[in-house]
Amino acid sequence: MDRITSNPDICHGKPCIRGLRYPVQSVLEWLAGGMTVADVLVDYPDLEADDIYAALAYAARLTQTNRVELLAA
Repeated sequence: MDRITSNPDICHGKPCIRGLRYPVQSVLEWLAGGMTVADVLVDYPDLEADDIYAALAYAARLTQTNRVELLAA
């Protein structure tokens, strides 16, 4: 998790990869859109495979909840 950083001066404080201007959200959107880890690494050579896996692990931790309650619409 040390690869995920948050700095108010970079991307408005959004969680980013290693202090670079790659928000975790963007990495997840690329993967959700069908890019493979290899595709991301080719398109963004300053990223490393471990950065991508750290973004996935970060997202997994965000979804860890004990209970979900649906709100009335």
